[in-house]
This record gives sequence, structure tokens and C-alpha cells, in this order.
Amino acid sequence: MTRYALIVSQYHDFVTERLEQGALAALTSAGVKRDDVTVLKVPGAFEIPFAARKAAETGRFQAIVCLGCLIKGATPHFDFIASAVAHGLTDAAGATGVPMAFGVLTTNSAEEALERAGEGSSNKGWEAAKAAIEMAALTAKLGAGPHEN
Repeated sequence: MTRYALIVSQYHDFVTERLEQGALAALTSAGVKRDDVTVLKVPGAFEIPFAARKAAETGRFQAIVCLGCLIKGATPHFDFIASAVAHGLTDAAGATGVPMAFGVLTTNSAEEALERAGEGSSNKGWEAAKAAIEMAALTAKLGAGPHEN
């Protein structure tokens, strides 16, 4: 049984709820039972890497789908948060060995974000979930590392 965690930012929930729906639809279409998916909400995108790492450390999940939305404003805050989230997820996945799919939108406007959170397979939550499925399968295929044999 393959279990997945969805880490979903509540900030810009008018977009992230749609990303979550897209991810759940992709997992369901791939045959994943809803009981094998745990949705964990965090306040904003900055908190996603911490929650993803903690979820991975439980050993309960074979892959984690990380969903959020950053909309560029007039200050450099956007750049700092986007970079911190990307690096944080890379570090967390490397440290835990659990694949973490990056479904955090980085857009110039709310309209651009909504375009990426529509229905169907073009939804970026859907795309992130598909990546998580593929990486969970690849990780299982590669098996335990040499230190675990």
C-alpha cells in the first residue's frame, strides 16, 4: 500500500483549495484510495517544508505532495519565500529519502494562479500528484540503499 501526504498552504486558499482538489483527483484516477491520503494544512507556503519533513519522518508516507500559492507583490518578499520553500523541500526530501513534489505556484497575479488551478490534468496540483506517484514507484523500484541491506 502506498500512502501519500498532501501539505496544503491555507494562504491564498481560493487557489490552494483548487490545487488540493486537483491533486486528490489525480491520486484517485491513479487508483489511490482516499483513505491512503492524509491532508495536512499549514498557514502559508513558508511552513510547507517543515511540515513535509515532519510528515516524511513519521515513515507513514511514500511520497508527499506540497501545494501552495505565492503571488508576486511590490516587495522582494515573494523571492525570499519562493527560494526558501524550494530549498527547504529539496533539503527535506534529501534528508528523509521521501519524494516531495513541488506544487507551489509562483505567479505574477491571482489570475495567473487561478489559470494554473483549473479542472483536469492541467491543474498544477494534479501535475504534482502525478509526479509524486511516479517518484514513489521509482523509489520502491530502487529499493533500500546500501546502508539498509
